[in-house]
Amino acid sequence: MSHLMLLTGAVIMLFPFLWQLLTSFKTIDQSLQVPPVLLPPQWSADNYTKAVQTLPFGAMLFNSVASVVVRTVVQVVLCSMAGYAFARLRFPFRRTLFLLLLSIMMVPRELYLLPQSEIMQSLGWLNSLPGLIAPGLFSAFGTFLMRQFFLTLPSNLEEAAALDGAGRLRTFVSVMLPLARPGMVALAIFVALFSWNELLWPLFVNSDADKMNLSAGLSTIVGQGLADTPMLMAGSVLAEIPMIVLFLVLQRRFIEGIAFTGTK
Repeated sequence: MSHLMLLTGAVIMLFPFLWQLLTSFKTIDQSLQVPPVLLPPQWSADNYTKAVQTLPFGAMLFNSVASVVVRTVVQVVLCSMAGYAFARLRFPFRRTLFLLLLSIMMVPRELYLLPQSEIMQSLGWLNSLPGLIAPGLFSAFGTFLMRQFFLTLPSNLEEAAALDGAGRLRTFVSVMLPLARPGMVALAIFVALFSWNELLWPLFVNSDADKMNLSAGLSTIVGQGLADTPMLMAGSVLAEIPMIVLFLVLQRRFIEGIAFTGTK
């Protein structure tokens, strides 16, 4: 019975992606047909060609990749350092500062749009790639995730390193970071997925399609009033492939990192 319930849930979750894939091979008339047609009568990849040619797909793909790479590297470094500090170091108002950090997670991201855009404007980064990337270089969630992971590591490892003459920085880099690799991989996947799918901020900060990421660029198809649903689905399929491949490659470490992080 439990297997049947899990299988039913899996089918429900996968059906929208299957519908998206099948729609990407249909014509506009077939996609609007009532009752809906599940399988296209004639399979054609023209929508994929149209999506690449209609949009500045190469520029948007570069923006998405650059945003993911820079944000992931910087967040993993900064959040690992901050998480280790909150988990292991003893300094005044440590608990209060951590609670203030957690309070950031309770504020809707929409409230940050205006102050962030004013900062980008003062820096001259509106409608630019740095303006797209900069607000995602640090996250309270990443710090919380890494802190929870560092709390699961035994403290006697640090004591042994201190007896061998290692300082705090050497202990962090040579002892704790290698052990925290599963948590760092989990954080990297979270950051990459969020950065790749981010929609609101790229639409807010950038007005040119060639300065947007793929998610925001694909949304301009609807904004222009073009009812070419198959082309939109084809572009969405192309945009999803890199994240699917990334998760398939790192899924073992991702699940391992989440499991370790949740044990404390």
